[in-house]
Amino acid sequence: MLVKFMHWTYQELFPEQNFSHLAKTVDRYLSTQTPIWWVEVIDKPATSPIGCLWLGNAIDQVEGDRVTHIFLLYVSPSHRRLGIGTALVTHAENWAKARGDRQIGLQVFVSNQPALNLYQKLGFRSESILMVKSLNEGRGKNIGREN
Repeated sequence: MLVKFMHWTYQELFPEQNFSHLAKTVDRYLSTQTPIWWVEVIDKPATSPIGCLWLGNAIDQVEGDRVTHIFLLYVSPSHRRLGIGTALVTHAENWAKARGDRQIGLQVFVSNQPALNLYQKLGFRSESILMVKSLNEGRGKNIGREN
C-alpha cells in the first residue's frame, strides 16, 4: 500500500516516468523507526486509505541533532483542501515533539505549488536547495523540476 501511495504522489508530478524503483526505496527505509499513519473514510462499507503520513529520521547537518523527516505525505485528490494534510502535518509535529526532536523537515519539488503553499502556511521555510544536473542529455528530462 505504501508503494502505491508513493507511486501516486510522484505520478502526479512526473506522469511519463516509471517508478518501479519505489519498492526498493520502501524496503530500504521502512522500519520500526519509520512509522506510517493511514487516513481512512469510515462511512463507506469497504474502507480504503485516502491519506498517508510516513515519518523517518534525519540528522541536522548544522547542529548534528536527530530531526524528524517527513518521507511521504499524501492525500487523494478527491479529499484535498479539507484539512487532512494540515492534520497529518500537525500529527507529525506532535510525534516529533513527543520524542524530543526540535525540528521537522521534508523535501518538496519546486513544481509542486499546492504542497509548497501548504508547508509555508504551516510555518515551514526553505533552508537549503537540492541541486541536480542531468548527465544524460535527452534521457530522463527533469520534468516538473526547475533547471
